[in-house]
Amino acid sequence: MNQKYMFYMYLLKARTFIALLLVIAVFSVMVPNFLTFSNLLIMTQHVAITALLAIGMTLVILTGGIDLSVGAVAGICGMVAGALLTSGLPLWNGEIVFFNVPEVLLITLIFGTLVGFINGSVITRFGVAPFICTLGMMYVARGAALLFNDGSTYANLNGMAALGNTGFATLGSGTLLGIYIPIWLMLAFLLLGFWLTSKTPLGRYIYAIGGNESAARLAGVPLVKVKLFVYAFSGLCAALVGLIVASQLQTAHPMTGNMFEMDAIGATVLGGTALAGGRGRVSGSIIGAFVIVFLADGMVMMGVSDFWQMVIKGVVIVTAVVVDQFQQSLQNKVILMRRHAEKVASAPPHSMNTASS
Repeated sequence: MNQKYMFYMYLLKARTFIALLLVIAVFSVMVPNFLTFSNLLIMTQHVAITALLAIGMTLVILTGGIDLSVGAVAGICGMVAGALLTSGLPLWNGEIVFFNVPEVLLITLIFGTLVGFINGSVITRFGVAPFICTLGMMYVARGAALLFNDGSTYANLNGMAALGNTGFATLGSGTLLGIYIPIWLMLAFLLLGFWLTSKTPLGRYIYAIGGNESAARLAGVPLVKVKLFVYAFSGLCAALVGLIVASQLQTAHPMTGNMFEMDAIGATVLGGTALAGGRGRVSGSIIGAFVIVFLADGMVMMGVSDFWQMVIKGVVIVTAVVVDQFQQSLQNKVILMRRHAEKVASAPPHSMNTASS
């Protein structure tokens, strides 16, 4: 009986990877060019956007929090970059300063990190629930993005050679060794997230807070600093996504990132991260992002309507949560069975004879 439960546990732990294989298998049959190298490369570039958000979201959810503002932060960061590239930064003396592309990227990333830091500060200093705080920030960031240019876009972000701000398109569409830059960024952040969560004291603190915040506080875990970090890191990931999207489109639109947060949460949940916190891995969230994006792109290639795509995505996410709950219940059963077996094995022979008599 124990071996049967263990077999089911291994299947459930590998469910995201199995789901990805099923998605690939189904669409490779139904869509002739689905498995071509060029198409896989393009889809993986799409995955990078969801995956980057999911990496930041994973760290937040591991602490028992949530960040609903990542899509709006991506949108406003794109607008910040668009404004700096096209209009520059007006100074108090009437002069306008234009920055080169690396400086624009740095300023925008800092801006997104600060927005995430504000989320963490409100949550830790004022005791506001993460759901409410980040929901409010979502509205603030989205409204501010619309106010940036009176609801209009910043178009033609090519820059001007005379101003020294050309080359912005390289971030989203450039390649290195034949691989798109966003894919390299996804891999870099995956390694960073893996290192942070598994190789550093910060990672142990993150899991401890999500597992039992009260116990973590009594154990001396710096709750405020850890939460500030994870929300700031989520803001950094969102800012990077906003830059990538604006770079790919060569346009900054205030509604960029709409519903991105749902894809990020969906990928994180599909990857096995528990919404209650304390359990999950960054690598699982990356596989979840592949499932979400490959499923969406495959449906687009099949001509499935946007309405049905939303329905199917919702069903997949709800199913993932249900399966996660089932896995947790099964895991608890296995633990109880092991403890009972250990207790029986360690019991003295005379006590067993007494119990049998």
